[in-house]
Amino acid sequence: MPTPNQKFEFQELRRFLHTSEPAELGPTARSGTLPHEPIEEAIRAVVGETILAERTGELIRGTLLLWHDHLDAAHAIAQSIENADGSLLHAIMHRREPDYWNSKYWFQHAGKHICYSAIAARAGALLEHDREKRFTALVLNGNWDPFAFVDACEELERGGRGGTQKDILRKIQKIEFEAFLDHVLQQALEP
Repeated sequence: MPTPNQKFEFQELRRFLHTSEPAELGPTARSGTLPHEPIEEAIRAVVGETILAERTGELIRGTLLLWHDHLDAAHAIAQSIENADGSLLHAIMHRREPDYWNSKYWFQHAGKHICYSAIAARAGALLEHDREKRFTALVLNGNWDPFAFVDACEELERGGRGGTQKDILRKIQKIEFEAFLDHVLQQALEP
């Protein structure tokens, strides 16, 4: 069971998502990300070896490694976790790879994940400012549609477009990472 200090320290893990720019939608590494080993060391310092050995610790590692463009390491972790959380991490990794069909396969295994309501709320608020209403299918009737997000990423890649569409999708992807990490950290805090 986490101590009160660990509860605070767990929330400090969220700072690893504060990079100079959001993760790319694809596999391209960007500047400002951390190398693999410093991420591992920092996570160990915050959560300790005991929690790292547990499924929650693995999910924390996988999420932060994926955010920092270490797709292969995140993939190995996601493959080892056979539940909705592992499937969701696996789906996000394949979407970034990009292997869109495989991503949808893993989103299907994740089912209606508990963090989708947080993604829908935050992404919906962001999309209210999208004057062109290009991404209304992502949040319909207050529900997050991860399959529509995969389609939007694939369409952007195939069309070779960028600019504001890409920026919006990258911001939504960051929301997805934040909501998932918050979910995982909440699990670690539960008795």
